[in-house]
Amino acid sequence: MSRNVNDIINELSPTLRKKVEARAAKLIADEMTLQELRRARKLSQVRVAKKLGIGQEGVSKIEKRADLMISTLRRTVEAMGGSLSLVAEFPDRRPVVLSGIAEDEPEPKSTGRKTTHTQT
Repeated sequence: MSRNVNDIINELSPTLRKKVEARAAKLIADEMTLQELRRARKLSQVRVAKKLGIGQEGVSKIEKRADLMISTLRRTVEAMGGSLSLVAEFPDRRPVVLSGIAEDEPEPKSTGRKTTHTQT
């Protein structure tokens, strides 16, 4: 006879079951759409639109899109008072925070060479 996750959870002690349920709720809360994020921040589309310098209908369109430019996503998150980080995850290593992608003007990377300045 096969068992599903509910069978396993039902066999847990009440204390452990509450911990599992709380952790599940936290994981679910950590994943939101832009609309859910805006609402959780108690912001209206009009308020975000003003910060972005666009109309309310523009925010509505952004929230409905499945494929956004990273710069649009960054500006939208910043209009809500946050900052955007991009993380690449691989099965064989720790997550890597990508730099220079979600920034307006990425910091120049060092080439390892010493630069000399000449006077003219």
